[in-house]
Amino acid sequence: MKKNLNPRKFLFIIIVCSTFGGLLFGYDTGVINGALPYMSKESQLNLTPFLEGLVTSSLLFGAAIGAIIGGKVSDGIGRKKTIIFLAVLFFVATLGVSFTPGVTVMIIFRFLLGLAVGGASVTVPTYLAEMAPSESRGRMVTQNELMIVTGQLLAFTINAILGNMSGDNDSVWRIMLLIAAVPAVVLFFGMLPLPESPRWLMKNEKKDQAIGVLHKIRETSNVRGEYNQIDATVIMEEKLDKATYKDLTVPWVRHILFLGIGIAIVQQITGVNSIMYYGTEILRDAGFSTDAALTANISNGVISVLATFVGIWLLGKVGRKPMLLVGQCGTLAALLLIGISSLLFEGTAVLPYVVISLTVMFLGFQQGAISPVTWLMLAEIFPLRLRGLGMGISVFILWMVNFGVSFVFPILLAGIGLSFTFFIFAALGVLAIAFVAKFLPETKGKTLEEIESYFKKRENQKENVNTKAL
Repeated sequence: MKKNLNPRKFLFIIIVCSTFGGLLFGYDTGVINGALPYMSKESQLNLTPFLEGLVTSSLLFGAAIGAIIGGKVSDGIGRKKTIIFLAVLFFVATLGVSFTPGVTVMIIFRFLLGLAVGGASVTVPTYLAEMAPSESRGRMVTQNELMIVTGQLLAFTINAILGNMSGDNDSVWRIMLLIAAVPAVVLFFGMLPLPESPRWLMKNEKKDQAIGVLHKIRETSNVRGEYNQIDATVIMEEKLDKATYKDLTVPWVRHILFLGIGIAIVQQITGVNSIMYYGTEILRDAGFSTDAALTANISNGVISVLATFVGIWLLGKVGRKPMLLVGQCGTLAALLLIGISSLLFEGTAVLPYVVISLTVMFLGFQQGAISPVTWLMLAEIFPLRLRGLGMGISVFILWMVNFGVSFVFPILLAGIGLSFTFFIFAALGVLAIAFVAKFLPETKGKTLEEIESYFKKRENQKENVNTKAL
């Protein structure tokens, strides 16, 4: 990579190349949406509702494990090397799911694919957060969210094209899955010339390399100030032992972990991924044919991408907390309306059109507010020394909740129907709003080091109040 490249252009290249990890995340989680109707046929894998849930959620269970491992690995060998390794894993696992001879092998390789997805979900936002200047960190980190929903839109579109062109070919799902090998190759070769995170380099006593990277990604006038700020944080943390799970028992760190886990759960209990993974099944249940459902499902992908653009723009204008609250209120309203409509219009020709309209509304609030804030805040709130570990645990919980929702959704849909399934998500949404309103702090406009300092001061103030009370 040219050393004299303009810092803004260099950061743009870093965003484009690294967020192919987000594109793979989106494609591999979204492609199952259209592949399931074909994969489930008797001539293929002959999936029951239970096996549909297992095949879908096996990736998510792998993602939960991958989030934990990815955080630790990226702390150990670096953000860049971890992303390159994940690209290889994406490629190998994609070949495995595409050429699987049966359900068991499919589940194994979906789990391995999940390891890559989970690792990417932790490492890519962390890499972007540590490369970004504080004033544009929100926009940079949420570019990964944009690539995730772009990957899902790409999956939905390719599913619809292949389904309508080759719907009589029951094995068309293999082609749908195989296409993910292409962005895996792009991610691998794209990351090779990129630099390591300067914060990781400083933490690992590679100060000359760190300042060299800062000169590439910052204006010259800003390099020394940021270098000194990172150096001061690293020196302070050098006095502490290597990050372990025991560190999470420190009160101010425990509070951050509580927030991280809460943010992760809040994002998932809206039921967003029931729509992203089972959108085609939902629309078929509402009354669309398979081909029509595949085509209509593209609208879910389109609104997700457009809403994410809006979300990125809003992050530079308004705070994280109000965005999250507005998003949650919007998704709650959509969930209630889906449940009510499916009761009122059950069996009518209008129901599938009402459902697709409301899922578009739901995704507008989810992808335009909740999801961008979730991934940004998880990348922001943890201190440098514990960032990989803390974010890994939080995203592990996120993926485990995702796993649970995705596993039980087809069983609930078959057992209690569309209405009551969405009423359950609505009830959980009320709890999510209460959590955010009561516990979430505002991080907009603060550097990563200032956010860390805020949590430490908060705990000290709490200890002083308790001491005075005694």
